Amino acid sequence: MLNLSNQLALNSTRISSGSAAWNPIDESSLLAWYKNKTDITLNGTDVKRWGDSSTNSFDLIQDTASEQPAFNAANGELTFLPGDTQNLQTSGTQISISGAFTVAFRATPNTFSGAILADNTTTNEFLKYFSSSSFRIKIDGVQQTLTLNSGTFGDNYIVITRNSSNVIRFYKDGVLQDDADALEGTMDIDAIGVRASDNSPYDGTVRDVQIYTSEDSALSANINTYLSNI
Repeated sequence: MLNLSNQLALNSTRISSGSAAWNPIDESSLLAWYKNKTDITLNGTDVKRWGDSSTNSFDLIQDTASEQPAFNAANGELTFLPGDTQNLQTSGTQISISGAFTVAFRATPNTFSGAILADNTTTNEFLKYFSSSSFRIKIDGVQQTLTLNSGTFGDNYIVITRNSSNVIRFYKDGVLQDDADALEGTMDIDAIGVRASDNSPYDGTVRDVQIYTSEDSALSANINTYLSNI
């Protein structure tokens, strides 16, 4: 297992302004980025590989044709069908973060029980939609459930953060939600679409995923603005 929990600990977040538009690659704490419409390898119209647009090469791969999500070239969406346990996984490495983190994605769930990001080799590690209005995070076998202030999930951009005090919070469409919970431990991720082993398949679409080894309000603001334009 490749553990990068202590790598890239310093954040160099800058606020975007004017013509100098912010980009995830500007961040020294960027650990993995599955960029919308970028570095996609297709098997017909299905995704065989989604390359990591950070510098860390956590590429996502699926060699089993029936488990490859479909690709929509118009908007860059990957569609995951739960009946086929469709997923993409890193090849031989895990993303592991023991400290602060920011995880962000643009997604549309069709149902509310699937793991959008998880570890498919180590149990009890996942980030999943738990209901139409709540999100569950499990790290080292301990879980917390974060609930929306109001409304339900749909086509949203979500930003989940953990600070240096191990407090987890999240944003929906740029709005910080009130719910906050403590959750420590090492978060492990090596898959999109399932958790160990091939359980809780995700039912829905994903356009962009970003993972950082830092947390602050400026970074979250920049990510929210970026994802709102995808």
